Amino acid sequence: MSALITVENLTLKFKTDEGLITAVDDVSFSLDKGEVIGLVGESGSGKSVTAKALMHLNAKNAVYTPESKITLHSDDGPVDVLSLTTPRQLNVVRGGAISMIFQEPMASFAPVISIGKQMVEQLQLHSNMTKAEAKAHSINMLDRVGISDPAKRIDQYAFELSGGMRQRAMIAMALSTKPKLLIADEPTTALDVTIQAQVIDLMKDLVEEFHMGILFITHDLGVVAQTADKVNVMYLGRMIEEGPVRDVIRNAKHPYTQGLLNALPKLNDLDSPLEPVPGDIPSPLERPSGCVFHTRCSQIVGPQCSSRQPRDVNVDPTHRVACHIYSEAAE
Repeated sequence: MSALITVENLTLKFKTDEGLITAVDDVSFSLDKGEVIGLVGESGSGKSVTAKALMHLNAKNAVYTPESKITLHSDDGPVDVLSLTTPRQLNVVRGGAISMIFQEPMASFAPVISIGKQMVEQLQLHSNMTKAEAKAHSINMLDRVGISDPAKRIDQYAFELSGGMRQRAMIAMALSTKPKLLIADEPTTALDVTIQAQVIDLMKDLVEEFHMGILFITHDLGVVAQTADKVNVMYLGRMIEEGPVRDVIRNAKHPYTQGLLNALPKLNDLDSPLEPVPGDIPSPLERPSGCVFHTRCSQIVGPQCSSRQPRDVNVDPTHRVACHIYSEAAE
């Protein structure tokens, strides 16, 4: 498969009254056409900030280091995303080649504008459709994502729909421009289990049909196991483990990934207590030196854990981990 988007040495800081705060630290990965990557980590790990960087959507106080590079491989050639500045240029990645499903669709739809009007406006911005053509296409997309009576629903407002229907409408809106890459930011978090399963099945079908890439952001490794081809684990802005989803889940190497897996309920032993990862994720204002996870790690190997960052080590050709346990072994 050919690469759809590549991220190289992405480091992102925010200007604040306390100074520059690091949100993403030297992150690199690539996503191929037709591939689903799960981006996993606790709240505050930098998942959403990383995803928004792909669309140049972070706040104006965001600062990207000179080494940071994001390249979208479009049909017209490579696009340097971080060099885009004008609204016309940004249309290429904002709703054009890339669409995003936000975590809370109620906050994504304007409450006083009908869903249909918002979908039509987006299509007219990114295509040459007439208003009538855009409305017909929007109705068709609402139907495709399983919303009943789409010709009626298109004139309704977001508050008139249930949570599951709002999420489906958000997916329909994101897909209506036929993006090459879909960013799904915890799209199932606020949904009940049955609707979660329907949304996951829908996204699988869409990958097959449109051959798009999906960056699936979540804190739930169980959801990733059902949807993703590869999984990237983030902690405090660092990419600490990545590889094929089955390899990472069955043979997690990093203590943090192991902790996330141990925190999942055990279906074969429902009486066993949950095992949360000890401690709390540090504030970016108090970023630990050395390995960012060493303040919560139960497998400290020596003073290097708190004094220097671990380098990435390939535990096999497709499975990579950043941990001193494996760095020391490799040396």
